[in-house]
Amino acid sequence: MQFVRLVVFGFLLLGVIYFGISLYSRSIRKEKLEEEWDKNLPEDATAETRDAFIAKGMAKYESGLRKKLILLVFVIPPLIVGTIIYFIN
Repeated sequence: MQFVRLVVFGFLLLGVIYFGISLYSRSIRKEKLEEEWDKNLPEDATAETRDAFIAKGMAKYESGLRKKLILLVFVIPPLIVGTIIYFIN
């Protein structure tokens, strides 16, 4: 029963950590896109073109490698804990 409790609460904790890292990473990427837009401001820039530029960049981020690497939060800690439990026993 203790092992089941460890697994359930462990994955709940990892879910919270994943959610936090994901939000942080998205906000950093959005800031970089905004800075890039401000640095290379086109002459015919409008709020709509800026929003479209940021939306396109965020869509590219969503399908990128960094988003998938954050999922390793659910893989690496359980592997480490499992390895420790295996070697201790």
